[in-house]
Order: sequence, then structure tokens, then C-alpha cells
Amino acid sequence: MSAQEEGQATTHDEGRPEPHRSNLAQRLNWLRAGVLGANDGIVSTAAVVVGVAGASSTSTGAIATAGAAAAVGGAVSMALGEYVSVSSQRDTEHALIDKERRELAEDPDGELDELTRLYTAQGISPATARQAAVELTERDALAAHLQAELGIDQGDVVSPWHAAAASFISFSIGAVLPLVAILLPGPDVRVLITFVVTLVALALTGYVAAWIGGAARGRASARVVIGGALALAATFFVGLLFGTTGIAG
Repeated sequence: MSAQEEGQATTHDEGRPEPHRSNLAQRLNWLRAGVLGANDGIVSTAAVVVGVAGASSTSTGAIATAGAAAAVGGAVSMALGEYVSVSSQRDTEHALIDKERRELAEDPDGELDELTRLYTAQGISPATARQAAVELTERDALAAHLQAELGIDQGDVVSPWHAAAASFISFSIGAVLPLVAILLPGPDVRVLITFVVTLVALALTGYVAAWIGGAARGRASARVVIGGALALAATFFVGLLFGTTGIAG
């Protein structure tokens, strides 16, 4: 490769860095919590306000109250759920790290042999695998075993507080969109506008999530849009049924 080509390749690599293990768990943790929070905030709040509007399209106060309650309750619920879920994951990771640390202290030779076998199983020659295992063990035995055996980076253990905060904030932001969409227009068009705003917002969140994760963007957007449309249609017709039969009155 010429110097010019090498420079171009380096520039290309620097301009579009490929994902590596460092901080990957934290990034995926934030992405998952944020995207799920935004999607849930949009869909659940929109479903509530559309359902109430279907039952009583002229009762702006009832719609606003139901929407605000859904937004606050949903944000708190999402944050708590993320905290509990990620705390369990973090506790499991810490337990695995402690277990590996004990095994290294009790049987370092056996652990070195195990690390060599793991590298050999990946297609590395036995001699090279042994050399790599010895050198990595001398550098940081625990880190080498965690990576090879469990795919864990002890400096990259997920944070439940980060996940909870990301979920709470993203849910709240997502919930604002259908609330504004249902309350600002007149009674005749508020449901239609809420449908449109909600589905456009879901398409955007699906697109952004797929773009960050490197997945198929159109397919991701279509999934969340279809799911959101079904949820809105279901709650609207339930509200309409209640309003027509007089149960909601």
C-alpha cells in the first residue's frame, strides 16, 4: 500500500470509526434505555390521550389530565424498571468478576492453561496461543480471562443510574409530543393530528436507533410505526366504544 493510500485509509478509519469493545456496553445501555424510553413515552401517552379523546373528544381537561398522568407515571415507571433491570445485570457481572478473581488466586496455572485453550479454540496455533496467554496474564490476568471467557470488560460494567436517567428523560420528552399534538388543535382534527405526529415521531426514533446501531433503518422504522399505529387504533376504538355506549360519561 502506498503512503497516499495508507493515509487515505487512515483518514477513512478515523472519520468512520468501527465499533470496538471499549465502552460498548455503556453505549448500548444508554441507547437501549433512551430509545425504549422515547418510544414508550410517545406510544403510551398517545394511546391514553387518543383513547380519552375517542370517548369524549370535546373534554380538553380530561384529555390533558389523563395525558399528564400517563406521562409522569410512565416516566417514573420506566426509570424504576430500568434501574431494577440494569442493577440485576450489574450484580451478575460483578459476581462473575469476583468468581474469576478467586479462581485466578486459587489456581493460576490452571487458569493459564484454560486461557491457552480458549485462544487455541479460536484458531490460533498452540504455541502462539500459549505465548499470548502468558503475555496477557503478565499484563492483566483478570482482564484477559474476563474478555476471553465472558466477554466482560471490568471497566465497562453498566450503570443502573445512567439507564434510569436516560429512560426517564427520553420518556418525558417522547410524552410531550402527543400531549402537544392532542391539546393544541381543535376537537375535529386533534385525533388525526395526534396520529400523524405520533407515527412520524416513531419513524424518526426507529430510524435514529437503527442508524446508531448500524441496522437496517427502513425496517426498524416500519416496525415501530406499525406497532404504534395498532396501539393508537386499538385505544381510540376502545375509547370510542365507551363514549358511544355512555360508559365513559
